[in-house]
Amino acid sequence: MSHTPNRLHAWRHHVSHSWFKRLPQGLFKNLVLLFIALGLVGSVGVLALIAYVSHDLPDPNTLSDRTVIQSTKIYDRTGEHLLYEIHGDENRTLVQLAQSFCNKEKTEINPEGIPLFAVQATIAAEDRTFCEHHGFSVKGILRAVWQNLHGNRYGGSTLTQQLVKQAILSSEKKISRKIKELILSIEIERRYSKDEILQIYFNEIPYGSTNYGIQAASQHYLKKDVKNLTLAEAATLAALPQRPTTFLNNPDLLLARRNWILDSMAELGFITSDETTQAKLEKITLETQVTNISAPHFVFYVKQLLEDTYGQREVEEQGLKVITSLDFEKQIIAETEVTKGVEAKGESYQFNNASLVAIDPKTSQILAMVGSKDFFDDSIDGQVNVALRPRQPGSSFKPIVYTAAFMKGYTPNTVLWDVKTDFPTPTGIYSPNNYNLKENGPLTTRKALQGSLNIPAVKILYLVGLDQTLRFAEELGYTTLGDRSRFGLAVVLGGAEVKLLEHVNAYATFANEGIVRAPIAILKVEDAKGNVLEEWKPEEGKRVMKENNARMISNVLSDTEARSYIFGAASQLRLSDRPVAVKTGTTNNFHDAWTVGYTPSLVAGVWVGNNNNTAMSRGADGSVVAAPIWNAFMSQALASQPPESFTAPEIPVTGKDILDGRLHQETVTIDRASQKLATEYTPASYREEKTFAEYHSILHYIQKDNPLGPPPNNPADDPYYESWEKGIQDWMRREEERTGVKIQQGTAPTEFDDVHIPAHFPSVSIESPGQDVSFESRNISIQVNASAPRGIQRVEFYIDGYYLGQDANAPYTFETTIPSSVGRGYHTIKAVAYDDVDNMGSSSVGIRLRSEGGSRKFLITDPNNGQTIERVQSQFTVVISMDKPADYESVSVYVEQPGKNNRTLIEHISHPESPFLTVSWILPSNGDWVLSAQAEGKNGRTETPGIIVHITSPSSQIASKTENTNTETIPASVPVISELNPFTTQ
Repeated sequence: MSHTPNRLHAWRHHVSHSWFKRLPQGLFKNLVLLFIALGLVGSVGVLALIAYVSHDLPDPNTLSDRTVIQSTKIYDRTGEHLLYEIHGDENRTLVQLAQSFCNKEKTEINPEGIPLFAVQATIAAEDRTFCEHHGFSVKGILRAVWQNLHGNRYGGSTLTQQLVKQAILSSEKKISRKIKELILSIEIERRYSKDEILQIYFNEIPYGSTNYGIQAASQHYLKKDVKNLTLAEAATLAALPQRPTTFLNNPDLLLARRNWILDSMAELGFITSDETTQAKLEKITLETQVTNISAPHFVFYVKQLLEDTYGQREVEEQGLKVITSLDFEKQIIAETEVTKGVEAKGESYQFNNASLVAIDPKTSQILAMVGSKDFFDDSIDGQVNVALRPRQPGSSFKPIVYTAAFMKGYTPNTVLWDVKTDFPTPTGIYSPNNYNLKENGPLTTRKALQGSLNIPAVKILYLVGLDQTLRFAEELGYTTLGDRSRFGLAVVLGGAEVKLLEHVNAYATFANEGIVRAPIAILKVEDAKGNVLEEWKPEEGKRVMKENNARMISNVLSDTEARSYIFGAASQLRLSDRPVAVKTGTTNNFHDAWTVGYTPSLVAGVWVGNNNNTAMSRGADGSVVAAPIWNAFMSQALASQPPESFTAPEIPVTGKDILDGRLHQETVTIDRASQKLATEYTPASYREEKTFAEYHSILHYIQKDNPLGPPPNNPADDPYYESWEKGIQDWMRREEERTGVKIQQGTAPTEFDDVHIPAHFPSVSIESPGQDVSFESRNISIQVNASAPRGIQRVEFYIDGYYLGQDANAPYTFETTIPSSVGRGYHTIKAVAYDDVDNMGSSSVGIRLRSEGGSRKFLITDPNNGQTIERVQSQFTVVISMDKPADYESVSVYVEQPGKNNRTLIEHISHPESPFLTVSWILPSNGDWVLSAQAEGKNGRTETPGIIVHITSPSSQIASKTENTNTETIPASVPVISELNPFTTQ
C-alpha cells in the first residue's frame, strides 16, 4: 500500500499551521514558481558547465598509453649544485587479481595473482563502498568537504577517481579538472567491470619512488612477488599510495597506518581479530636505498612538497627543474658537524644520532637540513628525517611560554619564587623540581629562564594560561599541539612534542622581531619547456607579537651574564665574535637533547638522541651534547658575515615592585628606642634605616590575567594562592635552619617617635664660669646644673666645638687643661647634657684666655671636626700635622665614644720624621666617635682637641649595571639574584 497520499496530507497539514498560511495565496504561488524556475536555471547551468569541460576529455580507453618520461632535477639555491635527479623510468610489472572481489559468482583462483587480502587491505584503506558506487561517493565527497572546512586534510576520492587522477588526468588543482575526474570515473565504471578496474588500479597506482603497481612495489621494497605477500606486508603496501614519500621516510607513521588498515579489515569482516593481532606483531623492513643524492633528507622533504602540489606522476615523469632554498656550503658544514658531534660524544653518552636545521629568519628559507647522522645507515634508522619527527623539546620550549608572558604584561624583571611548590590538579599533586634539585628563592624571570629553572617556568605557564600559551605556539607554526587533553603544566618543561623544523622556525620569529612565515624550501619550479610553474616572492608574513616583546626575549636569551650562575661564563652557548640568543633543552631520563639559537640573520637548532627513543646516559644535557654541534655550525656558517647586534628592547617599568624586579618591601628611618618612625627630634645616634618586608608570591600583588591592572581584592581566591604562599614560608624556614639566621618579616610602623620629644629634652645651665670671665691660666673648672624627665646620663664639654671630655655624675663638675693648640683670645665653652636615649639640651658661655697657646702646630687635619664618614671602605686615613717633627719623641692617636670611657689606642708612632703623619683607622660601628692625638717631646706633652666624627653606612646610590654588552642599560634598582635574596648565598 502506498503512503504517498498520507505524506502529502501531512505536508499540507504542516503548511496549514505554518506562517505560509498567513501569506496571500497569489504571493505563495509566485514564490513556489520562482523556486522552481531557479532550480531549472541552476540545472541548466550545471549541465552547461559539464558540457564545457567534457568537450576535451581524454579517452578512458588509453589507460595503458605512456608519454615520454623526463626526470625532475632538484638543485640548491644557486642552481649550480644538483642535489638529486628523480628518474622517470617506471618500474612496472603487470599482474592479475588472484580472484574476483566484487563478483561473488566468479570462483576461479589464479595462484599467481594479487592475493584477496591485498585487495581487501586497499579497499579498507581507500574505498570501502567500491563495489556499490558508480565511480564516486556522495557521502565521501561531503565528508571530505566537512573535514577540509575544519582544517583537516581528507580525501573523498574513490578508487576509480584515484585511478583517473593518476593514470589519465594531470594533478592541477582546478574545479574543471575535478569535474573531468568525476565524469571520467563514471565513464570508466560504465565501460569496465569492478574487477577490471581493480586490476588496472593495482597495475597503475604509484607506490613511491619509481614503483608503479603493487607487483613492482612488492619486488622493490620486500624482494618478493605479490603472490607471496603476508597479510601484514599487504597492509603495509596498501598504506603507501596515500602519501608514499611521507610514509617511506617515516616508519612510525607507516606502522600506525598499517595497523589502522588491519583494524579496518577486521571491522569489515575481512579478517579475524586473531589474524589482526598476529599481523600486528610482524616486523617489516622496507628496502628504500637510494644513491647519487646530496642532502637526502631535504631532498625527500622537497619531493613530498612537490608531490602534494603537482602529484607524484608529474614529479617523476614531467622533467621539472626545482631550485630550492638550500645553501650548499652551510649544508656541508651542518652534515660535517653533526657527524663529528655524534662521533665525539655518542659512545660516551650512548647516543647514535643527531639532526640539524638552519633557517634564514628574514625569509624563513631553509638553508640546511640534516635529518640524521647518516641517511644510509639502517642501524640508526638513518632514512628517518628527525627534523620532521615530533620529539619532546625539554626546556627549549620555555622561551615560547615566557614570550607569551611578556605579551600579557609580565616583564623580564618580574619576580618569581624558585621554591618547592605543589600544584593541585584534577589528577593529583604536581610538584616539579629543578634539574639539580636545588632552590634559589626569589629571582627575576630573566634569571629563571637563563638558568633553565623548572619551578618558575611552571609558575609562569600558570600565569599566562595553558590554552593561551598553546594558541600562541600554534600561531608560531607548531602543528603538533592539537590534542589539548594531553597537556598540563608540564608543557613548559617540554611535555608536548614538536618538530625540529617548526621549533627552529618559531625561534626565527623571535629573530625576525615578531613576524612569522611558513618555512620555505622551494624557490622556483619550471616545467620541461622552461615555463615557471611557481616562484617564491618575498611576503610580509604575519605579525604574532609586538616588536618589543620579541626584542625582550632576544635580550634575555642573549644575556650570558644572567646564564652564568648555572652554565658558567664560558660555554658552548656563546659565540666568540658576536651576541647570540640561545636556549637548551633536555627531556626527562635524557631521551632528547636540544640547542636552538640565533643571531639576527641565522637560526639553527640541533637535536641529539636515538631514533628508537632509548635513553642516553645521565649527563647528556643539551648544553653538553647538542650545544657543541650547534656552536661549531654557527661559528663556521657566520664566519664570513660581520657581527650583528639585537635591537635593544624597552624594558617596561610598570610601577609594581613585583613586575619591576623588586621584592615588595618598605625602607624607613626608625627610632631605635621606640621602634617607631623617626622625627626631626630623633638624634642621629638613635636613627636607623630599616627595611620591612612581607614575603609573598606574585599572586598576592597581581591578578594573573591582568597583571597591569589593580591588585586582587582577595588574593586567596586564586586556587594556587595557598600552595604558592606555603612554598615560600616552607623555604624560608629551611633557610633559617640552614644558615642559622632569622629572616626578618613584618610591616613598617606607622606611629612616630614619642620618646624623643621636646618635653623630654634636658634642661642645662652653666653655673661656672660666668659669661666673659677671663682666665690667666689654662686650667679651668666648669660647673653645670642639669636635669631631665628621664634623668641625666652624662654631660659633655666642648671648647669651640672641640671635645674636651665628659662627666656622668652629679654634681656635674669638669676640670680640664685647655689644649695648647687653642690660642689666646675669646672662646666658647659649651655643655651638652644627655638623657638615657640621647635627648639633649645645651648651654654655652664665652670666656677669654689670656695665656698664650703653644707656638708649635699639632692638629688633626683630616677628618674635620663634625665630619660624617660613610663606610664605603673599611678603613679611613687620619692625617696629623706638626711643624717640627724632630721635637717630638712619639705621637699616639686615640678614639673613644663620648660618654663611654672606652678610649682606645689606634696607633703609636715613635720619632716621627714627616710634618704629616698618616694613620690607618679601621672604622668602628656606626655612631659618634671622638678622635684625639697626644705627643710627647722636648717641651712635655701636647694634645689636640678631640674632634667628633659620625660613622654611617653608605647612602643609597643609583648606579648603572649593564646586563648585556649589546643591549640596554638596566638600573641597579633591578636586583640580580643575590640582591633579591639577601638572606641566602648561591
